Amino acid sequence: MHLEAAMAGEALVVRVEEARLDAACAIQFKDRMREIAGAAPPRVILDLARVGFVDSSGLGAIVAVMKFLAPARRLELAGLTPNVAKVFHLTRMDTVFTIHAALPGGAMAHGD
Repeated sequence: MHLEAAMAGEALVVRVEEARLDAACAIQFKDRMREIAGAAPPRVILDLARVGFVDSSGLGAIVAVMKFLAPARRLELAGLTPNVAKVFHLTRMDTVFTIHAALPGGAMAHGD
């Protein structure tokens, strides 16, 4: 599970560098996010712009990370692709997370 993390202002931005977040990598994702965001600032933004597919295990892993960070830190999402946005909408998880169309302020735009 390849994740890139960088500070962007007062937030930690974590970019998922995988095309899929599914049962095959959900546990690795949770473990890596706990390592990366364990001492994060109050705001963590998960950049999903490169993720084209999320299944129930992937969604569960994202929710588990949100619960791990709470209450001291909040997990926000950015750059959802249409298929991933549909999963969040159908499961009503779009009402649970703050979702940005793109990274706020162009954070981590380098390397694209």
